[in-house]
Amino acid sequence: MAANVYASATEDDADGAGQTRVLGGATIDCPDVGTNLTTVPEKARPAVDKELAALDEQIAQAYQRLAESAPAIQQDPGVADEKVVGPLEKERSATLDRISGAMEQEGDRPEGLGELADCSVVDSGNASAQPGDGQDGNGQEGGQGEEGEQGGGGGAGQEQGGGNGGQAGNGPVAADFVDIKSIQPNAAKPVESGDASKGTFVSRCGVNENGLFNSDNVIAAPGVANGAHHFHDYIGNQATNAFSSDDELAAADTTCENQGDKSSYYWPVLRLQNGTEEQDANSPGGGIEGNVGEIVTPKEVTLTFVGNPQGEVTAMPRLLRIITGDAKSFVNGPANANASWSCTGFEDRQLADKYPLCPQGSDVVRTFDFQSCWDGRNIDSANHRTHMAFVDAQGNCPSGFTPVPQLVQRIVYDVDAPSLNDGGATTPLFAVDSFPEQLHKPGTDHGDFINVFDEDLMQEMVDCINGDRTCGAGAGGGEQPGEDPEEEPTEAPEVPEEGGNDNGGAQPGDNGGKDNGGKDNGGKDNGNGGDDQQENPSEPPADAPATEEPAGDDATTPPGDAQPEVRASAKGDNVAGAGQDDDGAGQATPDVGTATNDGGQQAAAADSTEPQAVNGGLADTGAQLWPAALGAVLLVAGVVLLRRVRRA
Repeated sequence: MAANVYASATEDDADGAGQTRVLGGATIDCPDVGTNLTTVPEKARPAVDKELAALDEQIAQAYQRLAESAPAIQQDPGVADEKVVGPLEKERSATLDRISGAMEQEGDRPEGLGELADCSVVDSGNASAQPGDGQDGNGQEGGQGEEGEQGGGGGAGQEQGGGNGGQAGNGPVAADFVDIKSIQPNAAKPVESGDASKGTFVSRCGVNENGLFNSDNVIAAPGVANGAHHFHDYIGNQATNAFSSDDELAAADTTCENQGDKSSYYWPVLRLQNGTEEQDANSPGGGIEGNVGEIVTPKEVTLTFVGNPQGEVTAMPRLLRIITGDAKSFVNGPANANASWSCTGFEDRQLADKYPLCPQGSDVVRTFDFQSCWDGRNIDSANHRTHMAFVDAQGNCPSGFTPVPQLVQRIVYDVDAPSLNDGGATTPLFAVDSFPEQLHKPGTDHGDFINVFDEDLMQEMVDCINGDRTCGAGAGGGEQPGEDPEEEPTEAPEVPEEGGNDNGGAQPGDNGGKDNGGKDNGGKDNGNGGDDQQENPSEPPADAPATEEPAGDDATTPPGDAQPEVRASAKGDNVAGAGQDDDGAGQATPDVGTATNDGGQQAAAADSTEPQAVNGGLADTGAQLWPAALGAVLLVAGVVLLRRVRRA
């Protein structure tokens, strides 16, 4: 066991809340049991899933014990074994026995499961140099990254927590970022055969402007509250939480413009490490587990379904579940990591294990290219992976797998490049939520999808993709990722030089999805999480043009005063997206009739028997009639001329 503990990551009572800061200098390394359970009897799955969630809870509690014991561990590293590792391994052994017992009741007892109880406390590589040490930075990225300079060695950087790992002390750190302009283009396009299915289908479901969050994961930890130990953004299906049944998902409201798409799309929230206390600051999944700071509402979310490079696709089965990426890749290694980070205008340069520093005028982009090969039988699997697979380099599915439409999920954020020289004191660091032991590393990013498309709409998607057409809410097209905008951002962020240029790697289909011209329809949310839109979905946002009615008093609320509402599901609330325009960024459309949960404003207007108002004055009306009158005169003259010619 190796422990590297720093005093700056101990208990922090400055605010009087007594909240324990998680440790930045060390992390707890335990084998991921879930990835090893590739075969679990169907009847044993509910019990196994709950026990797997218990393992995650045990690590979270051990992480808190590690932080609380930091002063003692500094004096005697053996205390980590006594106070942290020993109790954790005892708890894990008991849980693994229960998993083995549940599986034995329905089949064979798994072999070697008990060996996965072993854990250790290891150097995370997240602690910066202490003042005067002359340490040149964190070059350790859990075996995934490359060396780079780390700023914020002392002074303001330490006071802000940026040098030692963000606001909570457990990440991010300066070495987690790299200037996107220092990366060479690396996004490879898949090789397509003549039989490729080249169509695209876009579903537009908003940006979670109504602020639906929870720390559940109904795929990986069904029936377990706080099963994710970090907060998720949700768009599409509004009933998604740990306890959602398939019937409840099918009957739920949706934020998608096409009401036939009730699918659930969710991902870890992105936060600014700016000291803002969100509503979850003292809650499990939030501040208690090191997920702190202002939650940033995306500027734009694009959901594009694309085809297969080698042939046609078939329909996804209803209620198919897909997890892409690995929430535990910092400890597990990068084998299943699958997030890509970039900047608008630079999307031919993709990062796998770094956050991008984007130049002024460019936005941060995170992209998920989901698995697109289905085993033809199962809508889920014991480890939530083996029923789906990626295509190979030539675009072929593995033997026994069938191509289905590939979801390419692209999320854009209007956030500034953080100031690394002062540890984010001037411009805050940003990072995704994570399990506490994963230290907010960019490689731990992941996305989740549950297919709740109407079967007819799914077939329409398949026909569109196989017919090489562009369909859905985004059929109008737009700028393609990777293309330079008309005015490419040129001002590089003021950051220290980073070591190692090629920190990423192209994922399959990195260039998928539409950019919609980089249109700014939402702007920064300032931590409000869209509460105003949730209560009054027909009102325009606070940053609407001056010709529209203001959004109310809350439009002038200082950033950070209003907090997003943290909800497990939508209980009859107005669904965000019912009044969105085609860009899906939360811009309200003029009210037509009465807004309903099923997005039926237009239907209400169509059924109305009230007389329609006539707009414009008499002069306007006359001006519009002149062209018609002139046309009538010309028509009569033509008829007369034709008759004379015939007589002649």
